[in-house]
Amino acid sequence: MFSGFVPIAYAATSNIDTLLAKIKTVIINPAIGFIFALALAVFLFGVVEFLFKKDSDSGRADGKRHMLWGIVGMAIMLGAFGIVNLIINSLGR
Repeated sequence: MFSGFVPIAYAATSNIDTLLAKIKTVIINPAIGFIFALALAVFLFGVVEFLFKKDSDSGRADGKRHMLWGIVGMAIMLGAFGIVNLIINSLGR
């Protein structure tokens, strides 16, 4: 009596897994990579600013601030990448 529902339920689960995998690979991973690259650029800008404005206290402070926020941004993006992969792998089969 219920044997007809099993393939339908499996097909729905398979479609959801496929959809989640495509969302992860097409949307989420590139977005995280792009934001990570921006954070890396902010960090490198801070390094350059720190090195070239070594005579100015305010320039060095700005460089330190950019480096700090670049590191914070990269840490957040690595954490987001890990959390997304944990969720996808937990839901996937």
